[in-house]
Amino acid sequence: MLLALILLTALLVTATPLAPMRRIGYLSPSWFALHTRNRDAFVHELRARGWVEGQNLAIEYRYAEGNYARLPTLAAELVRLQVDVIFAPSAPATQAARQATTTILIVMDTLGDPVQTGFVAGLAQPGGNITGTAGFAPDLGGKQLELLKAAVPSMTTVATLVQPANPTAPHVLRELARAAQALGVRLHPVEVRQASDLDRVLAGLTREGVDALLVLPDPLALGQRHQLVAWAALQRLPVMYFTREFVEAGGLMTYGPDLAERHRHAATYVDKILHGATPAELPVEQPIKFELVINLQTAQALGLMLPPTLLFQADEVLR
Repeated sequence: MLLALILLTALLVTATPLAPMRRIGYLSPSWFALHTRNRDAFVHELRARGWVEGQNLAIEYRYAEGNYARLPTLAAELVRLQVDVIFAPSAPATQAARQATTTILIVMDTLGDPVQTGFVAGLAQPGGNITGTAGFAPDLGGKQLELLKAAVPSMTTVATLVQPANPTAPHVLRELARAAQALGVRLHPVEVRQASDLDRVLAGLTREGVDALLVLPDPLALGQRHQLVAWAALQRLPVMYFTREFVEAGGLMTYGPDLAERHRHAATYVDKILHGATPAELPVEQPIKFELVINLQTAQALGLMLPPTLLFQADEVLR
């Protein structure tokens, strides 16, 4: 009898199919995305939805260490691994993934307009193999300039760092140029192609004597945030950034979407795709909230008397 029970148990175990291991490709231009609350938010949300690394999920991390030219090669690696879905948390990564495959589904998380960059046919009906989140608003750049002008009323010239390899850069610059003209401010774009360019570019801005700086959304800038913040403090230059990580590092102010929340939301797209959904069923979503975060201690160090109306608008003031 005991032997029969053992044989029966063995047969049942053998007959029970194991849950298949699903595989995600995580394609990032920078190491930064792998070591912050943003990456953790993505993984934690997947876990909350039943996807646990090492059990039923494997995540293949590929990051370009700030060298955008490596992204196509890394994207091709993920395609060869036949991952089920690629998560691309930036416009450069989305572009590389899109060029590498038209069949593997891609969840993007960009800070630009995915229609203008050609990633999707439309927000409601993405078409193709790409969907996800896009943290843009038609007047985001204008609002950033407006808030920076409120903090620095004497501002007449504002520099902006541009990564030309980022496919969203041309569209963002056009928007900023219109906003700058409306505010009576001269816009001075400066290209930064790689991290090694930053020292030279910042030295040039010091010589040119700009009144303020606006840092456009880009993973390279995010990865170099400590260098940017330290330079701005040394030059006593007001800077508007695009995400709170800069302000938490000592930067003056930021206005933009919460990146950790966006990564968390992107994980919901990955979950739906792993359960069989397609981009045709998943419209691209935009954030409904942009946060203004101000570092009051930095403002005081810069000698800025921020108006009460500006502080009242802030979602958070770091003191």
